[in-house]
Amino acid sequence: MFLDADVTDDGFLGGRLQILQPCVGYRAATDPVFLASAVPAMPGQTVLELGCGAGVASLCLAARVSGLRVAGVELQASYADLARRNAARNGIALEVFEADLAVLPPDLRARNFDHVIANPPYYPAGDGTAAEDAGREVALREATPLAVWLDTATRRLKPGGRLTVIQCAERLPELLAACDNRLGSIRILPLAPRIGRPANRVILSAKKGARGPFQLLAPLVLHEGVAHDGDRDSLRPEAQAILRDGAMLAFGAR
Repeated sequence: MFLDADVTDDGFLGGRLQILQPCVGYRAATDPVFLASAVPAMPGQTVLELGCGAGVASLCLAARVSGLRVAGVELQASYADLARRNAARNGIALEVFEADLAVLPPDLRARNFDHVIANPPYYPAGDGTAAEDAGREVALREATPLAVWLDTATRRLKPGGRLTVIQCAERLPELLAACDNRLGSIRILPLAPRIGRPANRVILSAKKGARGPFQLLAPLVLHEGVAHDGDRDSLRPEAQAILRDGAMLAFGAR
């Protein structure tokens, strides 16, 4: 487990959440915040996060939508412990299961959820140089195939439940290939760093049992200008509202 000397205390949503993260290891940045913003959850609904890490996405979602019943699955014991600590210190109920998502515990397999969310590892197995820190390596490089992540998520959804996933844009073909006929009304939102720049992230939203058409939405551009021009906050208003104020991302509104 991480000792107090091994973690930093970081503000998310403009300081609304205070999150403990390891000084060395996997550290959440903006991706889990954007993931949480894209979930159309309503008070009283249930949410399961696969690979919850220190709990950032689940806690950002619960901070925006009151009355949710939120659970997370995390493989690494030290990060599962951080997720529990972060939930407690922010006064948010988060049930954390320390488990492999490919072999969920029986009590979790018996449950279904209105929403399942995930930020799976971005790098395929064997691709690139391994991270020096083992926790970071597990978080960023997949040991469990992307198709297993989506199958597990789909199985845990109620009929009509919503899946929301953020992933590297270059892995969009794999992400779509993992969506079988149990999922429909698929919408893809690219996240582009600047105007005229390729998207480097995509958010997928899909509904279990739906038959609506596939939609590729116009990208959400995060920063003003065509290039970085100094050490200043260049976020565009919609991105700033999400990252600083916890605003909901309106899929299909653009």
